[in-house]
Amino acid sequence: MSTALVVDDEPQMTMIIGYALETQGFSVLVAHDGATALHLLRSREVDLVVLDVLMPTIDGLTLCERIRARSDVPIMLLTALAHHDDVIAGLERGADDYVTKPFHPREVALRAAALVRRRETGTVLRVGRLVINPGARSATLAGLRLELPYTEFKLLLQLAVHRGNPQSWQDLLRAVWGSTEIIGGRDVVKSTVYRLRSRLSGDRDGTAYVQTIRGAGYVMPDLPPEPEDEPAEPPQR
Repeated sequence: MSTALVVDDEPQMTMIIGYALETQGFSVLVAHDGATALHLLRSREVDLVVLDVLMPTIDGLTLCERIRARSDVPIMLLTALAHHDDVIAGLERGADDYVTKPFHPREVALRAAALVRRRETGTVLRVGRLVINPGARSATLAGLRLELPYTEFKLLLQLAVHRGNPQSWQDLLRAVWGSTEIIGGRDVVKSTVYRLRSRLSGDRDGTAYVQTIRGAGYVMPDLPPEPEDEPAEPPQR
């Protein structure tokens, strides 16, 4: 069972988030201030930190920086929609993801599970005939290496980590490009998806790994891993 530390000075908020995380199989620790959070991180093994930005004494951005200085634990920020600068500052200080208020608790829980799964499966992801190695920044399809520019690789990885769950173009902008404020962002995502599909098209059904869901965005189906193709036997004389 993964353990999540929820840090927020509002008890009702920690209760709501904690319950949502528990539905995703997390064991939950709670801290209502930065000092308590740091103490728990020193004394307990934690797989994820969900951190509110606006807190007294030690604010969330400072706490994020202190956590990142001593640990690579995934950090998710909670911030008000109006404080977009906090998002940028948080990402610069080492946060891995963020959710803006108001939010749906299930969104927080699903993003949290994806962050932990990404870390736990950071060596290799296998979806059908597709194999992605985040550490080596490489991907193969049916045993053949895909030559992907960095942005297309990040897009592929994002879809694979969230396989089975549609990602809106805003989700993909945030995860791949780091901001939803990019001019023409929807078209940027659309054109990158098009190029990625073109590179996957060399394999049978390759483009089916990136599907469009009308009104929802893009999704990679949660396919069971398939064995890689064996090299062809040389012709017999």
